[in-house]
Amino acid sequence: MIGLDLDDLSADGAITKAPCGGEVAGCNPVDRGKQGTKRSVVCDGAGIPLHLISARANDHDSPLLKPTLIGIYDMIGPLPERPCLHLDRGYDSGKTRDLLERLGFDAQIATKGRPAPIQVGMRWPVERTHSWMNGYGKLRRFTDRRKIIVEFYLDLAAALTVIRRLINRARSRYRWTTRPTTRRLR
Repeated sequence: MIGLDLDDLSADGAITKAPCGGEVAGCNPVDRGKQGTKRSVVCDGAGIPLHLISARANDHDSPLLKPTLIGIYDMIGPLPERPCLHLDRGYDSGKTRDLLERLGFDAQIATKGRPAPIQVGMRWPVERTHSWMNGYGKLRRFTDRRKIIVEFYLDLAAALTVIRRLINRARSRYRWTTRPTTRRLR
């Protein structure tokens, strides 16, 4: 795909609040057992979200990796030969390495027991993507209970994130008469 950096991919999960519960809500392990939901996102080297799924907050990231990666093939088709997938130490297991080998990914996974800032690597695009998506208030606190509605809002936020990235990339490369005067897009 033109404009996507598919040689370096990164994936991670993020937990948000879901005070009303619902189909994709579970006990949040980092928020005193309150209801929460998790999104698992894989993005390209520039932070463009390629595919995302929703799950309960108490689901571990490793089992969510397979459906997240399989969704890339449904959305954009074949990937380059042996793309590199950057993961945090939550994915550091033999099962994950076997999955990535079967799917044809080179893995760069942070190892358990070493400080995280030293081995950050190319995981920052997915962390930045989660930050961009948390900018939408609806994603920080889900009050909807049905899975289809939660996934709609996740897909809408991903689409808006892509549009904002395209506009920001275009405004630094091209000039046009109605170009926004401020860097902040509303």
